[in-house]
Amino acid sequence: MEILWWLAPPVVVTVAAMVWVAWLGREGRGGVDRDVAVERMAKALRKEHPALTRPGPAADRPRDRSTGIAVRPSRNRAQGDDVRRSA
Repeated sequence: MEILWWLAPPVVVTVAAMVWVAWLGREGRGGVDRDVAVERMAKALRKEHPALTRPGPAADRPRDRSTGIAVRPSRNRAQGDDVRRSA
C-alpha cells in the first residue's frame, strides 16, 4: 500500500483541475432568451431537409446482393453467357 502513495499528488492535482474547469465553465455558456430559442427552433423545423425528402421509397432501388466476397466476372459473361463455370 505504501508504494501507491506516489499516486496521491497526481490524483489531487487532477481532481483540483477538474473542479476548477467545472467552476469556470458553468457560467461561460451565456444565456439565450427563451423567445429567441423558440424562433430558431421554428425556423429549423420549417427548413427542407434533403435527407428527409427522398425521391422514392428504398424498396424501389435494386438491392445490393453483396456477400462480402469479391467476385470477378467470368469471361463467358462478357460473351452473353450467364453461366459461371469453375476453372
